[in-house]
Amino acid sequence: MSHSAEQRSAFIVDVLTEEFGASMALDPAAFRRKFRKMAASPFAFYRGSATLFYADQRGDFADEAFLDGRTSRVWIHGDLHAENFGTYMNGSGQLVFNVNDFDEAYVGPFTWDLKRFAGSVALLGYAKALSDRSISDLVAGFAGSYLTELRAIAAGGDDAIGSITLENADGVLRRVLQQARLNTRVDLLAEQTTIDNYERRFSLGDGVFEVDRRTREKVSAAFAEYLGTLPVATAPLRPVSAHIKDVVLRKGVGIGSAGLPSYNLLLEGHTQALENDVVIYMKQAQVPAVARHIVDDTVRGYFQHQGHRTAESQRALQAHADPWLGFTELDGAGQLVAEVSPYAADLDWADVNEPEELAGVLADLGRAVARMHSVADDESSHDLVDYSTEEAIVATVDADESGFVAYLVDFAHAYGARARQDHQLFVDLFRNGRLPGI
Repeated sequence: MSHSAEQRSAFIVDVLTEEFGASMALDPAAFRRKFRKMAASPFAFYRGSATLFYADQRGDFADEAFLDGRTSRVWIHGDLHAENFGTYMNGSGQLVFNVNDFDEAYVGPFTWDLKRFAGSVALLGYAKALSDRSISDLVAGFAGSYLTELRAIAAGGDDAIGSITLENADGVLRRVLQQARLNTRVDLLAEQTTIDNYERRFSLGDGVFEVDRRTREKVSAAFAEYLGTLPVATAPLRPVSAHIKDVVLRKGVGIGSAGLPSYNLLLEGHTQALENDVVIYMKQAQVPAVARHIVDDTVRGYFQHQGHRTAESQRALQAHADPWLGFTELDGAGQLVAEVSPYAADLDWADVNEPEELAGVLADLGRAVARMHSVADDESSHDLVDYSTEEAIVATVDADESGFVAYLVDFAHAYGARARQDHQLFVDLFRNGRLPGI
């Protein structure tokens, strides 16, 4: 291994240990599973290593031309990559295709969201054997649609596309929404539960475990506190009673949640019919990777705990968030609580391969990201960001739009190449036992 590769390997170990060291010590088996998933491909590694991405941003000052006191303080997703998009049922009962998974959301430079997404496009394009020119065109197309939508919103919204729904989606995203529409609560319940003696209970096995009486009592008490965090406006619509039928512990939930406890609660629905039962999840939230590199006491002090941060961020960044989204505390740790929705469907990139089709999807995603960045500002119910983010971003980018797009394109190629190299270094570190405690 070259000296530079050895230095980079040591840096990767230091960053991962700083971020996950305490959790790895508590549950090394969970992190072995996480790291094996990350080892599968450069994209999987990129998904699971947001902490490394942000550590690298500390030495990159090239985007400062597009950052000022306002554009450095935008409510961002925090882990914006190509696989963090899918469908959900919004508070108005409408199926929407949008950004999802807000576990890493925080307030910071808007460019960090766009750079992280651009890097993921480069990795996606490389995995599909697209040329560098095609990848450049895809990133530029995404950036162009982002700016077009943001300008339309800043101008009053008359020309903005708005949320991606069945009414305006076409192609791949329309198919994803149509598939989500076919999903049913009955199918979700059949997948996760069983009926015994005329009552529904969770099925055990495959990472789902029974809890003891004391744990159930603690989870139930935390659930009661959660109910008080739900918006009052959703109360008449909420098909959930406070009656908990069953509680189970879940392990191995996603690349980003390794070692974190998560509980599923089975609730009585709005009638005694078993088909109306509702599944709620309660998972421990964690400090977002981006927060380690943002020095802003106002932002840090705005949140009660990480569960509150995650819930409030999702409410801020989604125009009509899930009405069952809330937060609580369990054993002193902040928890995110929401419904396990039967209407969630993810975009499967395996079905999107040709440059023309990819370009259409990425243009739609650019509009979705613009809408996300624009909703959490002075016109929202949150006062953390008290100015128009779309106007601030448009003003700074308009000074050099071509330079901004070129910067994102160059970054995508450079960081995509770095992530592919880092993936190989990570695999060698992991398989040779050089990650402490694993």
